[in-house]
Amino acid sequence: MMRPGPLLLWLLFGWTLVGVLASIGTIPLTAWLACGAGLACMMLIDAWRLLRTPSPALQRELAPVVPLGLDMYVRLRLQSAKQSLRIVDVHDLHPGGWPVRGLPHRFPLPMQAAYAFEYTLTPGERGPAVFAGCHLRLHSAWRLWSQRRTLDVVNSVRVYPNFAPLAELAGLSVELASHAIGARLQRRRGEGTEFQELRDYRVGDSMRKIDWKATARIGHFISREYREERNQQIVLLLDCGRRMLARDGAISHFDHVLNASLSLAYITMREGDAVGLLACTGRTQRWLPPQRDSGGMDLLLGTGYDLQATSAPTDYLAAARALQERQRRRALVILVTNVRDEDDSELAMAVTMLAQRHLVLVASLREQAVERAANDGGDNLEAAIRSASAMHYLAGRERVHDDLNRRGVMTLDVECAQLSGALIERYLRLKRESRL
Repeated sequence: MMRPGPLLLWLLFGWTLVGVLASIGTIPLTAWLACGAGLACMMLIDAWRLLRTPSPALQRELAPVVPLGLDMYVRLRLQSAKQSLRIVDVHDLHPGGWPVRGLPHRFPLPMQAAYAFEYTLTPGERGPAVFAGCHLRLHSAWRLWSQRRTLDVVNSVRVYPNFAPLAELAGLSVELASHAIGARLQRRRGEGTEFQELRDYRVGDSMRKIDWKATARIGHFISREYREERNQQIVLLLDCGRRMLARDGAISHFDHVLNASLSLAYITMREGDAVGLLACTGRTQRWLPPQRDSGGMDLLLGTGYDLQATSAPTDYLAAARALQERQRRRALVILVTNVRDEDDSELAMAVTMLAQRHLVLVASLREQAVERAANDGGDNLEAAIRSASAMHYLAGRERVHDDLNRRGVMTLDVECAQLSGALIERYLRLKRESRL
């Protein structure tokens, strides 16, 4: 699509003024006609040259996988095939709704030359995303015209949960990594149930740890060193229903849950255990059997990166039945949801079914908006009613938690920001107590 440039508009305005002067006899009419003919020739020549100008070749360079909420850099490289200088405006067709810095970008593209620049995007949602093409606006040599063109250069990226903090923990021990994530539980060395090694006796070691055969052979006390059992299994049972659409901060509860799940999986795999995933979205379920080691982390990321919370209600019984069919071996099952008082009977039946074979932990997310409403009584009737309703809602949640605890099911009642640390702390405590 051709558009007149600012210079052409000014020239047409000047030609109009010349026409006014010619109409009142100040200058000859032939001079006005000559100016018009010359301007028309310039317009046609400049437009013809612009239409004959081939589009620059474009390459887009970007990472195929990026974390949610962190800046990503996109590099565009253009190669000119024309002999004369052109001014080019570039606007990349990046995924809509993502904050962008550095676009649109204007630059001169000399003959047979290449030009490259970067701009910054902040992914706003997980899942696959597509760069559908690139808009260019070419300016003619005499700046009388501009033309918009679309280059069909398509790239795809996958936006994962924010895995960047985990990369910073790679060189740390499990204890330090757990503290960095937010857990406040220290493992106590040598109090597991799986034999690890023999070592010299230390003051404070219990008598049952002494290996008497090794002591007799070597001539001084030798103790057995134990560690927590390895190759145990943890299954994350994620609620993808409408309650996970709530937001605390910039991202939804469900995104907080995925971030916390990755942190827990990282620590779990460092401990030598396996992590699986069952996500329930309406009538569909996504299952990943328990995985170990670094390859298991990649599989977990690939399985859950495009999961989204939906407006469908949560069917706890269907999720429990699906997990019972798929996970035969005893495991620590962590159900992450948002418990409400209307869930009392269905949730109790589901966790009772799971507890027949597995160790069950229900992690329930607290909503900051409800907490603020309960704590803010206000000074008018409307605020008082809102506060009373919020307190009634929280009391109902507490009753459900108490009922689950009476049934022998562990519960966590935490805010989103504390979820990672709370899950890791409880997992390490259960390992230390040999309950897995």
